[in-house]
Amino acid sequence: MIEVECLWECNDGLGETPIWVAEETSIYWANHVNPSIDLTGPRRPSIRRLNITTGERKVWEMPEQVGSFGFRPGGGMIAGVNSGFCTIDLETGTLEQLGNPEPGRPHSRLNDGKIDRRGRFWCGSMDTHFTNKTSYIYCLEPDFTYRKVAEDFSFIVANGIAFNPEDTRMYFGDTFGHMIYVFDLDIDEGRISNRRPFFSLESRKPAIVDGATVDTEGYYWFALNLGGKILRIDPKGRLDREIDLPIRSPTCIAFGGDNYETLFVTSQQSFLSDEELARHPKPGSIFAIHGLGVQGLPEPKFGS
Repeated sequence: MIEVECLWECNDGLGETPIWVAEETSIYWANHVNPSIDLTGPRRPSIRRLNITTGERKVWEMPEQVGSFGFRPGGGMIAGVNSGFCTIDLETGTLEQLGNPEPGRPHSRLNDGKIDRRGRFWCGSMDTHFTNKTSYIYCLEPDFTYRKVAEDFSFIVANGIAFNPEDTRMYFGDTFGHMIYVFDLDIDEGRISNRRPFFSLESRKPAIVDGATVDTEGYYWFALNLGGKILRIDPKGRLDREIDLPIRSPTCIAFGGDNYETLFVTSQQSFLSDEELARHPKPGSIFAIHGLGVQGLPEPKFGS
């Protein structure tokens, strides 16, 4: 039986990039907020950690929004933030800039990203005005060099990046294009090609694709933001199941817990009307979904 549990009513402006750290029995995620309304008080940009075993909660304030991040084998994080790629040291709370792939564009920033099983960090950008198709996908190599990939493909907001278990596919969500695409992935060379439609969200507007992951069977899971659901899609692009949530705005998901059988879900308060906030209690909380009967995969580390 499927059970949805609210773990922490943390009032995130926009929770993103949950990652399970097994050795700490903890889920980490970013409180990634709208800078025009959320830069004060409890909605300041931050990294959060919840220890599922002890219940301990920890918050590290960040100097700017963290769109996505991953861990490094020797400690610390790699991240895509407003000003580009950086490393993060949670002990000191410092960000060290590595470079901005879109300099001179004040209304552009890095958004959704994932690390592949060769230790590369793939990250897409977004237009913060939500109007211009001027965003691209970038790949940060373990030596900190980065490059634009799929140069003929641009969009407004990047989301839903995930890699299948065989390392032959990269999934990508074009949020305002209402389409999830799949690329062929050359994991050894770090190249993607042959972009093609995988799953359309045209019939579900205004709902949009947000953060995503895959399970051990190769099925693609994603948060249906503004749709109040998590969807599971089979490798042929067919809807397999829908899971209803008590909120309208799930933002990102990750498997974790014992044997990676729990699905963690972040959510948002930003961009919701007073009426929507009243109708859907606990927006901006982190949730756990139990009893799915599937198993996820651990997230790789950068440079590993």
